[in-house]
Amino acid sequence: MSAPKVAVIICAAGSSRRMGGGGKKEYRPLEKGLTVLGAAASAFSLCPRIHAIVIAVPQDTHAGECAARASIPPDLLRERAAPPIRFVSGGASRRMSAHRGLTLLADSPPDYALIHDGARPWVDRLLIERVIDGAMLHGAAIPCVPLAETPKEIDGQGFVKRHLRRSSVQAAQTPQGFRYDALLAAHEKAALRERREGIEYTDDAEVWGEFVGPVSVIAGSTGNRKITFPEDLEDLVKEESTL
Repeated sequence: MSAPKVAVIICAAGSSRRMGGGGKKEYRPLEKGLTVLGAAASAFSLCPRIHAIVIAVPQDTHAGECAARASIPPDLLRERAAPPIRFVSGGASRRMSAHRGLTLLADSPPDYALIHDGARPWVDRLLIERVIDGAMLHGAAIPCVPLAETPKEIDGQGFVKRHLRRSSVQAAQTPQGFRYDALLAAHEKAALRERREGIEYTDDAEVWGEFVGPVSVIAGSTGNRKITFPEDLEDLVKEESTL
């Protein structure tokens, strides 16, 4: 029996508004000649269980794809590179971008799909492998890490509504892994609900949880941080330069 086919969709279609200027965060340089997006793409390309990579780029397809290509190591884009990298025009939200990537894969559907933030450059092969194994075992698996600070639920007036326990709350990371066919069907249902009710989904685990079933949790990695603000990139570069 052949090994299951696994594809990854790297979402890099956002505007990077919270970075405060200076261009898209995914295209910014890191140490060792890699960009943020290039580092993420390289990590998945080094995992032999990944059969295809799809990168969701800003909605201006031509300009978005050109900029994304320029930020990825050329050897990953060469003809007959394995795994092959394809590009898709992203949507107005992260969910829409993931949905478009899943739809692009329908011409040669994988068995499992991973969804990853293009702004998480330090994902490593061990985490990728754990997510794939979790998805194969349970149908859906996401990495999570414990919270360092005590979470509070806040009401609409700015007061604490509930005092949550750290032991029961964790922070979700990516890549998140799912059975491909079920995730695509769930996104189609989510898109319909969005149009009818204006619902917004924060990640693919939420889409799966509403339309398919339970999502299993595996151990995440504290090093697998997401770049959101300028200081996140500065801290990451400092840490990398000390290695």
